[in-house]
Amino acid sequence: MKKHILLSFIFIASVGLISCSKSFLDEKSDSSYSPVNSFKNVAGLEAGIAGLQASVREQYTLQALQSLLCVFQVGTDVACFGGEGGESIPYHNYSLLASPDAASVFYWTWAYRVITNANQILRGTADPSAALTDAQRQLYTAEARFYRAYAYNFLVTLWGEVPLVDRPYDEPKTDFTRASVADLNKFMNDDLLYATVNLPAIDQVSKPGRISKEAAQQLFAEVYLRQGKNDLAEAQCQAIITGNKFSLVNARYGVKKTEPGDPFADMFITGNQRRRQGNTEAIWVQELEYNIPGGAANLDQHRRVWVPFYSGASTGGLVVCDSLGGRGIGRLRLSPWVVKKLYTTSGANDMRNSKYNLRRDFYYNDPSKPLLVGKKVIIPNADTLFHLVPYTTKWNHFIPTDPTGTGSYKDLIMMRLGETYLLLAEAQLKQNNPGGAAISINKLRTRANAAQVSAADITLDFILDERARELIGEENRRMTLVRTGTLLDRVQRLNFKENTTIKPHNVLLPIPQTEIDLNKDAPLGQNLGYFK
Repeated sequence: MKKHILLSFIFIASVGLISCSKSFLDEKSDSSYSPVNSFKNVAGLEAGIAGLQASVREQYTLQALQSLLCVFQVGTDVACFGGEGGESIPYHNYSLLASPDAASVFYWTWAYRVITNANQILRGTADPSAALTDAQRQLYTAEARFYRAYAYNFLVTLWGEVPLVDRPYDEPKTDFTRASVADLNKFMNDDLLYATVNLPAIDQVSKPGRISKEAAQQLFAEVYLRQGKNDLAEAQCQAIITGNKFSLVNARYGVKKTEPGDPFADMFITGNQRRRQGNTEAIWVQELEYNIPGGAANLDQHRRVWVPFYSGASTGGLVVCDSLGGRGIGRLRLSPWVVKKLYTTSGANDMRNSKYNLRRDFYYNDPSKPLLVGKKVIIPNADTLFHLVPYTTKWNHFIPTDPTGTGSYKDLIMMRLGETYLLLAEAQLKQNNPGGAAISINKLRTRANAAQVSAADITLDFILDERARELIGEENRRMTLVRTGTLLDRVQRLNFKENTTIKPHNVLLPIPQTEIDLNKDAPLGQNLGYFK
């Protein structure tokens, strides 16, 4: 069946049976579960929302392709190819990026799976016969529309025009066409208008990890900025900030409060990331639990991507341990611009560049070599590619029962207040209010003990630099640069390792060739510049 349809994951094929004349041969079922009838009561909808949560969590944690996460960082201004991982190679060498690209196929499919699941839930909540109160109907509808808008924002940002699937399909469909960005934006806006009105505030969500009004507002701010509706984006950010439900983390807290560290680093320690664990910035956190059925996705690659392969260094004397972040493989490395220049304008005391947040030095720790333990590693040139390189500590995590990192148990902070201030600053600058943007940026810089800025300092480039200082290892950098129209320029100026191969058409990703071929009854088309 799959070889005959486009977006094969978006429908359930109905199969008819030819029956005999004997009635006793007719199949009778005491119960029947399908998307058509499952999402019409609280039990079914709770299961459906749990499924949506799991699907969205898999965006960054289900890594059948082990270097998949690299595509959002490698080939931008902040990261270079680490020397391992085929999925990131076309983004390191854009001349190889083509329509069969495995990463594009994976994420296109992922996004439409989320949209399909949301549409199935929305069909259930829209059914007048569903056993729901008005409040329940509104809540589940709002959650599903948030997730649908989240997936469409991902698609439109990275691919541009894509098919608009606004309902479930119960039969094969092979004539999809791509909707205009304007129509897709309107569709998203309608979803998010509903979500921001009908979702509960952060402290009223039914369970940790469920979507709140503030999460919808933050997504709406990003969507509005991409559309150039900067005043509306500012309003969404201000609603979050003035609601006084969140505050920047300015003091030590949590499970390692008495150990060396700083407030910024505390936010990314396992056991500290959730709102109820003391993270006052947390707006939306994907919660994961190690070795708990249903509590984790398979093979989260964050640590392997961001933490270098120090245990394989030619110097020897380094073994996998918690203080070095567990077992990394260094599938990417920070660009020379990040390592050498990014923090020069924020001052020597910028907390985000402290040794607790950006590790630059290594010390021998192998107990079998006691004469070396504690001494600083002198890094040979051969190891500066991906074995011993500076790296963000945000993905440090280690437990003795899982030394190689095959389990997934570190939470993902999807949205936090630090980014709200950055989105606000961007909206203010784009309304010719650099003074207001400077005030917003200085909120973050005060927390970080960084040098203050004035209106004269604020440009879009400066805000994008500040996003890297604040959100390295957190944000989907590719989406940020594509959304702001700066990917091409910033790669060419700031990442000399990647800048010789990127071309204007690489700003958007290729439509997967499999989808074009399966859509046999209408031309789906391809983004300009890409071929089979």
